[in-house]
Amino acid sequence: MIDIEKANETAVSRMMEARPILKTVATARDVIPGMRENLLLHAGPPITWERASGPMRGAIVGALIFEGKATDWESAEKLVTSGQIDLEPCHEHNSVGPMAGVTSASMKVYVVENVTHGNMAYSNLNEGYGKVLRYGAYSENVLKKLRWMNDTMGPVLAEALEMLDGIDVRALLAESLHMGDEGHNRNKAGSILFTTKLAPAIGKATNNRIVASTILRFLGENALSVLNPVMAACKAMADAGHGVEGSTVMTVMARNGTDLGIRVSGLGDQWFTGPVGQPDGLYFSGFTADDASGDIGDSTITETAGIGAFAMATAPAIVTFISGTPEMAVDTTMRMYEITVGEHKAFTIPVLGFRGTPVGVDIRKVVELGIRPQINTGIAHKDAGVGQVGAGLVLPPANVFEDALIAYAEKYLS
Repeated sequence: MIDIEKANETAVSRMMEARPILKTVATARDVIPGMRENLLLHAGPPITWERASGPMRGAIVGALIFEGKATDWESAEKLVTSGQIDLEPCHEHNSVGPMAGVTSASMKVYVVENVTHGNMAYSNLNEGYGKVLRYGAYSENVLKKLRWMNDTMGPVLAEALEMLDGIDVRALLAESLHMGDEGHNRNKAGSILFTTKLAPAIGKATNNRIVASTILRFLGENALSVLNPVMAACKAMADAGHGVEGSTVMTVMARNGTDLGIRVSGLGDQWFTGPVGQPDGLYFSGFTADDASGDIGDSTITETAGIGAFAMATAPAIVTFISGTPEMAVDTTMRMYEITVGEHKAFTIPVLGFRGTPVGVDIRKVVELGIRPQINTGIAHKDAGVGQVGAGLVLPPANVFEDALIAYAEKYLS
């Protein structure tokens, strides 16, 4: 007889005990398991070109131009639809990527090691705001920035991180949560801490003062610079709790702009998918809900690991970006305690008397109580290349939890 409670305690304990260290920056083909020249990784569950959203298609096109395999939309589309290019989820390769999440073989990625359990996780580099690949932009200016990140910034960051013997991302997150971040949409404090830790080593890693200054300015002015290593760290933590026999804890939640998919610790690598929601929030000047793409990105790995919307009580100012009130932020965190297994030992909430953040979504509780995991998210324009048009709140489809619970019953209870 399966002891579900014990299995869940084991899964969540492993997630909390995981200690993700940002080790270096490396080329995707050299470190990501299964990465190959004709493969593009993307956010969310599996998707085809025919079903892909505008931002996802644009990012695929941009990545193929970046790799020198295509010259324009038409040639890129032909490569993908002819079967010469494979599309596979980042999550199936121990990786994550924000928004479209597209990662190609020659791109630089952050390398995170969970030194407690030995598993690795990876994420691409954050491009900053504006017209960027993760929102489907692929103009020459976008590609020029990506090449600079790859050829200039990436090697300097790698050397700096090796000088520092890595950065403890769990510790950085714990500190940033006490400074008003929640780790998903608000990373202002974390990005400052990240840049501050790197700055002395960046100065030593290159003799070129202009290069060092440019890198520091790029990191310091981007309030999302730490998001990608945070996502990789959350992936490493969540993966530590995956594969526990009998566990009903969710270890993946991800969106590709068309579908949202989850995975469950005790159900192996099976995806349970449903249609993505349309975020409800605040829109930038000139945009409305009619402009929005469906929810997209792997950044919900933060909620999966116990931060993001689950930690909104630590970041009341986030409501000025996603809509709502400070009271709503606290209420959201309180509601997430009802569907989770434990309270995080490393991530605590000052306003709640340093109570640990809710961690370990139990699919049984989601179905029983009808409370779905809250997501706070950026909103992409539905067309490739326009960029972010707002930010808000969204819920995953209920059927993914119901389907997963049925599959669990068939595997363990029949």
